[in-house]
Order: sequence, then structure tokens, then C-alpha cells
Amino acid sequence: MAPLLTLEEAQERVLGHARRLPVESVPIAGAGGRVTAEDVRARVDLPPFASSAMDGFAVQAADLPGTLHIVGESAAGTPFGGALEAGAAVAISTGAVVPEGADAVVPIENVRRRDNTVDITGSSEPGAHVRPRGGDVAAGEVVVPAGVTLTPARLAAAAAAGVAELSCVRRPRVTVLATGSELVEPGGSLRPGQIYETNSLMLSTALAAAGAEVITRRPVADDQPALRETLERGLGADVLVTSGGVSVGEHDLVRAVELELGVEEIFWRVAIKPGKPVSFGVRGETLVFGLPGNPVSALVGCELFVKPALRALRGLGDPLPRFEPGRLAVGLRRNEERDEFVRARSRVDGEVLLLEPVAGQESHMIVRAGAADALVHIPRGNGELAAGSTVRWLRLAVS
Repeated sequence: MAPLLTLEEAQERVLGHARRLPVESVPIAGAGGRVTAEDVRARVDLPPFASSAMDGFAVQAADLPGTLHIVGESAAGTPFGGALEAGAAVAISTGAVVPEGADAVVPIENVRRRDNTVDITGSSEPGAHVRPRGGDVAAGEVVVPAGVTLTPARLAAAAAAGVAELSCVRRPRVTVLATGSELVEPGGSLRPGQIYETNSLMLSTALAAAGAEVITRRPVADDQPALRETLERGLGADVLVTSGGVSVGEHDLVRAVELELGVEEIFWRVAIKPGKPVSFGVRGETLVFGLPGNPVSALVGCELFVKPALRALRGLGDPLPRFEPGRLAVGLRRNEERDEFVRARSRVDGEVLLLEPVAGQESHMIVRAGAADALVHIPRGNGELAAGSTVRWLRLAVS
């Protein structure tokens, strides 16, 4: 049997086959969470006119200090109709157009108004409390670069710059399929030897949150004809993710059936724990992931391999998992042959983020894993990582 791939080797092979999906035009109201396929440029200067940063009076700085005659008002959406002359002032609201001829705004708390005049005892510099036209961005400049996720702030930036449609990478279409004759959908009656099926729900929820359009198939028994039919349908997606049936048991049929269907296996088995028997292959442009049936193994494989592939398909430039630094709350022994991924709870102690492993690290213990918000990477090697050691970890839950 071939030696196990390292985590890094396996991820490199996955990303070597994950090419950006086609581009489509998307109305801005429906573009949240999508990835930009090209730079988004401003259609107008922003602000499109010189505007006031304060409620107060628009003036000519050269007239100050002094008593000025109030000649009108400039409100948001209703500008003053005319140019400001020397010795005059215009009442102005935050965000309103600064009249032509005015070069400063004096805040309302710094003046004393009497009928149609205003007394201003202090001086002011030209440009004071004035937002210049194009001060945020000029027409034609980039407001959102290519290859980034459209967050709420980026959507607002594009909308403020007059953009109504965005060029985005198409969402990956993913089929999720759990296999195993022992699986029963939640809520059904369990016969001896049966368990409730959890992986489809877990994986489809995780992949939808990662930007995919997910189709979840009903669990399929370890029956070759039924498995072949369902896998063939699933191979019509951009990504097919199965769980179960990828080990070496008599009823582990997934890899053999995929081979019959023309899937080229790129690798099988990676030096990680849990999740060693993960497989990856391709048929045409379709990426095919075979995750182990144990729920925690499937979770780890999803985080380390499937989600990075989705990020690459969506056009993100840095698709690998984003590990963060933290410190172990307790010592952990390293595995000589495999990188381990330990489920833990994170907590802040002063300025230090501590990671406390949850009790029960076996790969079938999904309830114990559900109490964790961190997946801690323990690199393969000899000896022990002492309490307080710096490690890398992934967030499993974000509120």
C-alpha cells in the first residue's frame, strides 16, 4: 500500500484541480457573500459633491470672526440655490451640499444666532468640516477589488459608488450523499444495528455557509446498483461529497463504484487523525470527495479539503484554512505518524486565548464535538506539547 500523503501534499493536490468557476452578472441586492470576478469601479465621485460634516453654518473662512447675514439653508437633498457671497452664511445640515463660494462649515455649537444673523467669535481654516467631492473615491477608481467576498460593507461601498450589477463567480453546486445500510433519517424508528444519519445535515450546512448551492440526497444503502445510480446523478454537480464507504471493509463500495463511473482517484488516505481514509478524485470538471463515515472524521475532512476547494472554485486567492494562534490549556502527546486535530473550547485568559480539549476525542463522538468551537492542529512528531504551547486552530462555531 502506498505511503500516506501528508496534509500539505493532499491539500496541494486538491487545489491543483480546483479551478475558478465561470462568471455571471448579479444584481447587487443578491450579491451578498459572492466573490467578485473583476474590480468594481466607482461610477461617480463619492461624495458626488462637497458636503458638510456637521450641522452648522457654511461660510467663507476669510469672513471670520464676524457677524454674518443668514441668506438661506442647505438641507440634505435640498441644496441652497445660489452662490454664497462675502459676509453671508447659510444654515446647513450634516450631509448637505456646501454652497458654491463657501469654503468652511462652523458647527452650530460654536455660534450664536440672532434672527437673521449669526455671531461667530472664532476663526476657521478653509476646508474645516467640509467633505470634499471625491474625498472617499473618485469616479473610475476601484471600490472593491477582484477576488474578494462581498461583505455588507463592500456591498455598501459598491452601492454608494453607483454600481447596480456586479461581475461575480458562479456559486459552486455541491451534492452531498451519505452512504450506509445502517443509516436512518432523524425521527425514524431504529432497528437493531441502525443509527441516525447526521453527516448529510452537518456537511450541507457547513458547505452552504461556505458559499455553495447544496443538494442533499437521501442516504443510500450499501447496495451497488442503488449507489451507482445515485452517484451518477451526483457527478453532475461541480462537487460531489460522500460520507462513508471509503475504507477497506467488504461493504465499502464508494470508491469502486466511482471508478466504474469514470472517476480518476487522485489520492486515498492522508496522514491525519481523525479522517485518514479520505479520498479525492475528479471526473471531468467535477471534484469528488469521499469522507469517512465517522462524523468527526467527516467534519475534519470537510474543513481541511472540501471547504478550501470551494474557496478556490469561488475565486478566492487564499483558499487554505485560516488557522489562528492560541495556547494549549493542557499538555498533549503528539502522534509520531499523523497530524491530529483535537476538538476544543476556546476561552480568553487576560490577553491569552486558551484552548481546552473537550472530553472524548473518538471520531464517532459528534455530541462531544458539538460542544467544541475550535479544531486544534497538533503537528505529527515525537514527545509532548506542554501546557502553554502555542498551536494553530480553526474556528468551528461563529456566532
